[in-house]
Amino acid sequence: MRVLITGAAGFIGSQLAESLLHRDHEVVGLDSFDPYYDPAIKKANLASLTSRNGFRFVEGDIRDSALLDRLASDGAFDAIVHLAARAGVRPSLEQPELYVDVNLGGTVVLLEWARRHNVPRFVFASSSSVYGEREGAAFQESDNVDFPVSPYAATKKAGELLCYAHHHLYGFAVTCLRFFTVYGPRQRPEMAFHKFVRAIDEGQTLQVYGDGSAERDFTYVDDITQGCVAATERADGYNIYNLGGGRTVKVIETIRLIEKELGKTAKIDYLPRQPGDVSLTSADVTRARKDLDYNPSTPVEEGLRKFVAWYLQRREELTGTRG
Repeated sequence: MRVLITGAAGFIGSQLAESLLHRDHEVVGLDSFDPYYDPAIKKANLASLTSRNGFRFVEGDIRDSALLDRLASDGAFDAIVHLAARAGVRPSLEQPELYVDVNLGGTVVLLEWARRHNVPRFVFASSSSVYGEREGAAFQESDNVDFPVSPYAATKKAGELLCYAHHHLYGFAVTCLRFFTVYGPRQRPEMAFHKFVRAIDEGQTLQVYGDGSAERDFTYVDDITQGCVAATERADGYNIYNLGGGRTVKVIETIRLIEKELGKTAKIDYLPRQPGDVSLTSADVTRARKDLDYNPSTPVEEGLRKFVAWYLQRREELTGTRG
């Protein structure tokens, strides 16, 4: 297959590109190097890809329909995996207009591009944030998600609806993947585990919003890419799948695990819970297991061990210092 990945220089996108290339698919990667975080990090993510046969990178914005049309003029695409978005719950409270413009406007442009160029498969990266604040049993794809608690979450729910409308009207297959708290090597520097590891390693105070009892279904990036590959290869009809790690862990427990891996003690500043935050995410992945053979196999203890090892190696490469 020939696959377009948006957000291809990002944390998940660059590793998904590697997985698809490993399975002998051709990949065109699109990324705008948005300065939400240091573009040099994204460029480093691409280092292992740029020399690979079957990979081509294009810098550009997902809202640039003329650019997308030029990409299609080079050959037909069999699928698009749309990962690019303005990320983060808390920043979306400060810039809701931008989040709507990029996350919804960009998705509409891509859906229309897929329609015009007869791209038969569209995979959309959604989020567990669509479930909002809730308690109890693991979240199922059939649950009501009409109550998002942040602009970011609302754009992801709306993106799913736009995807369904285009599937209904034009018939191409659409798969929406609800990611649950993805972590692992190349994780963005503002994400929780990256911040926790850096603060503990450097002896700085780390900030925890709430009392640390919030529970998350942490999902290692290799498990996410496995689900994305399966969705890309098997997309049919309109489907929504949870991609989670298989169990919930309290935030404070992950900090203790990081302390153990680093051999250092965290200095913690507990702050009030922030608007838009939720107390629980928990994925029921039954549907993904059945349809995609999704099999999350990396427990958080192992995943954090791998992430800390990656962080320390990267620190040594950047500074020449050992812990």
